[in-house]
Amino acid sequence: MAELGKKYCVYCLAEVSSLRFRCTECADIELCPDCFSAGAEIGPHRRWHGYQLVDGGRFTLWGAEAEGGWSSREEQLLLDAIEQFGFGNWEDMAAHVGASRTPQEVMEHYVSMYIHGNLGKACIPDTIPNRVTDHTCPSGGPLSPSLTTPLPPLDISVAEQQQLGYMPLRDDYEIEYDQDAETLISGLSVNYDDDDVEIELKRAHVDMYVRKLKERQRRKNIARDYNLVPAFLGKDKKDKEKAPKRKITKEEKELRLKLRPLYQFMSYKEFEDFFENMHKERILRAKIRELQRYRRNGITKMEESAEYEAARHKREKRKENKNIASSKRGKEDGKEGEFAAIENLPGFELLSDREKVLCSSLNLSPARYVTVKTIIIKDHLQKRQGIPSKSRLPSYLDKVLKKRILNFLTESGWISRDAS
Repeated sequence: MAELGKKYCVYCLAEVSSLRFRCTECADIELCPDCFSAGAEIGPHRRWHGYQLVDGGRFTLWGAEAEGGWSSREEQLLLDAIEQFGFGNWEDMAAHVGASRTPQEVMEHYVSMYIHGNLGKACIPDTIPNRVTDHTCPSGGPLSPSLTTPLPPLDISVAEQQQLGYMPLRDDYEIEYDQDAETLISGLSVNYDDDDVEIELKRAHVDMYVRKLKERQRRKNIARDYNLVPAFLGKDKKDKEKAPKRKITKEEKELRLKLRPLYQFMSYKEFEDFFENMHKERILRAKIRELQRYRRNGITKMEESAEYEAARHKREKRKENKNIASSKRGKEDGKEGEFAAIENLPGFELLSDREKVLCSSLNLSPARYVTVKTIIIKDHLQKRQGIPSKSRLPSYLDKVLKKRILNFLTESGWISRDAS
């Protein structure tokens, strides 16, 4: 009885019970795979006739030596499962193939036979043609994904987080900019019966929501760049007290005012670094000019520069003393000396020798000098007593003369150094 259930090839008489090819045009014509591939013809049967694959489901596609012994029916169920459930969903694929196959077996068989096997090598190219190139700007441009990339969390304490309503793991605040922005898309759903107008309207809502998210991110970036969070918490004042900054000169203040329109294109740190680098540049230029002066005077070592500066200071001091002594000798000898221009003016006898030298060098009459001196000393005394005063210096006194007289009075001890 078992023999009656077997099928044989009509051409070579080989057993074809597991797999055979049946002609759809000729009756009782069934061929084995070898005869069918060779194009065997018998009786009215021709090789170009239509055929039907008759599968018992017990033969293997990859040969008897293939690992696991997967039958053709299991292979067909595996291909149906990966098309239905998608690559990687091995649990559902194993349930679809049958209870005899575990998810691990399904994954290993598909990867080894269909991806890394001969079929995968023939169908999957090494280099994928026409791959899309990412042309977005990595520096934060309008098309860059860094616009929506979350920033690192703020380095603040738990109490400060509660004060701000800040959630560090999400880098969000309890109250964000435009808090109700999510209402634009919270009720959106795509339905199959939507017409074109409804779809475009929903797309517009999504686009509006994305723009609001970008605005939120932009405001967070501004708060980070310009240290607005430490300023709100009062940390910037503490940092200033701990590490006082260098004194800003008048020229640098004027330059900062001129460059104020550039503030919107630079962060706070970048702007401070810019002026700090300019300050370093001025220091380096001054140092270079000093070294060039040493080189012109034949100094090639830094040890020699200290001796040169000490000698130069002595020479200038001797020259100043010599000028003072010569002016005194000229007056005693009755000759036309250094004070010849002011010695006949009123108030000359009220001046000390150093004040005479000062008035002579400034080409200032003794009476005017005494007037300016009286006003400056009076204002200084009122300020020390806590009395507010506004000095009204004469119109003939410019900034240079005022600075020279203030320096002289400070060095002579008439006023303190803080007042100057």
